[in-house]
Amino acid sequence: MSAINNLKPKYGSVHKRKRLGTGQGSGHGQTSTRGMKGQHATSGGTKRKGFEGGQTPLLRRVPKSGFSNVQFRQEYEWVNISSLEKYFKAGSEVTPADLLKRRLVKHDVLIKILGDGELKKALNVSAHSFSKGAAEKITKAGGKTTLLVGAKAAKFAEIKAQDEARKKAKTDKK
Repeated sequence: MSAINNLKPKYGSVHKRKRLGTGQGSGHGQTSTRGMKGQHATSGGTKRKGFEGGQTPLLRRVPKSGFSNVQFRQEYEWVNISSLEKYFKAGSEVTPADLLKRRLVKHDVLIKILGDGELKKALNVSAHSFSKGAAEKITKAGGKTTLLVGAKAAKFAEIKAQDEARKKAKTDKK
């Protein structure tokens, strides 16, 4: 009968570790199974990924074209008007921090309000972007929309203001 105390691996499935660099008696002596000469016999004898033996690699042979704006895209988290109707009282101020507190969004960096649903309450909504339908529905219900500047846009505006100040300082010196 087999029990945990007498379990053994199947015969031939477990091998002794190959001990390299332990001398002639080990059976793997002198060159430690690396052969006599050549790229792999010495330290540092490795090839980088995509190496083709000195031939121009495929990545360099293939023509390149086009440009991707993926690294510059701005991703908005969105909230529908139906959610604002459900979670906020009439006349209340709706800010990204409030949306985050009520877990309608995960981050309050860039938020867009979309026009899905009906709004019967007058709300003062502050967000980074509004769809046309959402803005119309909020104003129709008697509320106000306030556009906020995103972190990226604020940084660019600050840099632009600093550049203009430097230019003005240069012209004032002359």
